[in-house]
Amino acid sequence: MTNVAIVGASGETGQSIVNGLRLSKDPFNITALVRPASINKPEVQSVKEQGVGINVIELDAPHEDLVKALSGQDVVICCIIPGSADSQKALADAAKEAGVKRFIPSSFATACPPAGVMVMREIKEEVINHIKKIYLPYTVVDVGWWYQGTLPRLPSDKLDYATRFPVKAIVGDGNLPTALTDLRDVGKYVARIIADPRTLNKSVFAHSEVRTQEDIFALLEQASGETIPREYQPRAEVEAAAVAAREAYDGKQGRSFADLLVLTVAQYSNSMWLRGDNTPEAAAYLGYLSGKELYPDMETEHVRFEEYIDEMLAGKGKAAYANRIFPFESKNDGDAK
Repeated sequence: MTNVAIVGASGETGQSIVNGLRLSKDPFNITALVRPASINKPEVQSVKEQGVGINVIELDAPHEDLVKALSGQDVVICCIIPGSADSQKALADAAKEAGVKRFIPSSFATACPPAGVMVMREIKEEVINHIKKIYLPYTVVDVGWWYQGTLPRLPSDKLDYATRFPVKAIVGDGNLPTALTDLRDVGKYVARIIADPRTLNKSVFAHSEVRTQEDIFALLEQASGETIPREYQPRAEVEAAAVAAREAYDGKQGRSFADLLVLTVAQYSNSMWLRGDNTPEAAAYLGYLSGKELYPDMETEHVRFEEYIDEMLAGKGKAAYANRIFPFESKNDGDAK
């Protein structure tokens, strides 16, 4: 049985990974590393009730304590918010000394060049470079954009219960494709990837479907019978917003995670919907292995986008980050992605 430690198991990605590992045909013994301040959170108790072991430790604990916490683990998966590289680099150092056989840094997002496009990606690449510097076995997993972040509001407000951050405008002309994955499928892909020797010391791009924003609006209109008003953001406006956000971020002293999120939102729009970074073709150019080629059977197992829309319209959807308060909403930062 493979021993897997998850840091950030109570977050959106972490919960999906816990479910994916639990339901996998490969046997996994799962342990969640949890901060003392988070031990009584409902999300942590839910993970515990699923048979996941709990190891209480601060991420900034002394190196020897982190080594002890990771000793005996075959795989370490980080799902913490990648706002800072320091915590992950410390975990990587401890994993190296503990003899961990595979380290999964906190990525789980869109394909993107390593520098010059998104600061969030640059922070992730800092961690990846550190992992390579210490020759720690690793796998980078990216999954594209979640279905749960693609839908606009309906005039009837029918989807408001499960779309916490609805799409307000179509970027550009809305006809550029991007790779999408249902959040619930992320864990299924991760379970396959960490049990696969072909993915060791590689990056994997695992996605379910490729859609344009116009595709998404049209599918929702067809399924709901409602006409969704279109508001378009011109290319020049989106590009200017990304440049301005980067300049404001770079020029600010004492930057917070809230500042990083503001910048990230602007850069995601430019990267995905204008530059076309988040496509299978771009991922292949960047050196990713293809989840489609590695696991062709997932083509019939993943949640189809039409199924996701039908669930939402039937009142069976679930909003991402439903119980999460972001720094721009509160001064309390969260600890999991």
